[in-house]
Amino acid sequence: MVNDQKIVVRFPPSPTGLLHMGNARTLLFNYLFAKQNKGQIVFRLEDTDKERSKEEYSQDIIDNLKWLGIEPDSFVAIRQSERGAIYKKYLEKMISEDKAYFSKERVVEKGQRDQVIRFKNPNKKIVFNDLIRGDIEFDTTELKDFVIAKSLEEPIYHLAVVVDDYEMGVSHIIRGDDGISNTPRQSLIQEAIGAPRPIYAHLPLILAQDKTKLSKRKHGEKVSVTFYRNAGYLPEAVINFLALIGWNPGDEREIFSKEELVKEFSMDKVQKGGGIFNVERLDWYNGQYIRKIETEKLAKMLLEHLPEDWKKKAIENYPYWLKIVDLEKNRITKLSDIKEGIGYFFNEPEYAKEMLLWKKEPNIEKTKKHLQEVVKLVSALSENEFNQEKIKETVWNYADKEGKGNVLWPMRVALTGMDKSPDPFIVAGVLGKNKTIQRLNNAISKI
Repeated sequence: MVNDQKIVVRFPPSPTGLLHMGNARTLLFNYLFAKQNKGQIVFRLEDTDKERSKEEYSQDIIDNLKWLGIEPDSFVAIRQSERGAIYKKYLEKMISEDKAYFSKERVVEKGQRDQVIRFKNPNKKIVFNDLIRGDIEFDTTELKDFVIAKSLEEPIYHLAVVVDDYEMGVSHIIRGDDGISNTPRQSLIQEAIGAPRPIYAHLPLILAQDKTKLSKRKHGEKVSVTFYRNAGYLPEAVINFLALIGWNPGDEREIFSKEELVKEFSMDKVQKGGGIFNVERLDWYNGQYIRKIETEKLAKMLLEHLPEDWKKKAIENYPYWLKIVDLEKNRITKLSDIKEGIGYFFNEPEYAKEMLLWKKEPNIEKTKKHLQEVVKLVSALSENEFNQEKIKETVWNYADKEGKGNVLWPMRVALTGMDKSPDPFIVAGVLGKNKTIQRLNNAISKI
């Protein structure tokens, strides 16, 4: 409660596209404020744009809010398209009270109509207090008599949203600051229907790296929650990341659970300027959360991001897969990264024999000799002691004597077929004795 007032906020997305990360951040701030004050979140779909509103987008919004774990109190969606009779009642009342009127005109908009319903503007100054920006004043005279409906059956956004907020008891409207310009019209309509003015908080917009608005039109699918969900970002990381765009706790802390955010969040620490959507920062957060996950749980999550043939092999030899995950969990920043650079664990590496040559060792016969010696050394290890530490201990003296690059470079290439990978001792420990010796021998046979 705030001053014993029942707190009711709302999340009213338009189902005209995939859930935008900016909209998710707006809901998050509504969620934190409501939970902190034992309030309620009303969910409604503002689908008055019948041409662009689609059920698939409604479902995308609901699915992603559930995935993020910041659901409104009910997903029994209130749809503006189903509330026509309610809006008509208010329109008729406003017309009867001479607060709105039919305007005879020809409006060209996907066809022609003979009249619209306009709000009779009292031409007054509106002042409202914004929790983030303080007092904001508008002179509504410049708005003239503005349209509030195309007909009694076709209200436009400004009327519908005011009626909905009033009927649903919304006490606080927390939205993006691109909504500030809507406030004077909506305030006039509130007064006209006898609705109390909600308390406003206009959040700074999320900006792209070039400081332009993060928009679907300019930045495509990369503004949608679905994009990051499919790429293997964790909901906890996305929440943590979004919370710190435009808000900070006033200290150096960076990692917050959802419960900690509910406790710490406050409107007076929301900044006025736009916050940058920094994907590198999101990657950092995601990596932090990945490393907190137990290997067995992470292994199951990562299976869904493998190609089907690798997934089949991983399931068939799960202990082997667990070793791979344990190695890679400190190297990936998102779940989909797992398929990058681990193909050699599932398939024999392919490479030209010239790749086995260390840059300071042009003699291929010496390289062959080094590989043969490595085979001899690791063959003496039993299966039980074939691990990273023991392999390194066994090979290290020889590598130190002959030149580390001369010995360890061809060993790495033989095992992985790559010039960049974990060190060969770690790889050999995961591959196991048989595969390690087989790949070293394959390299020898290439020479």
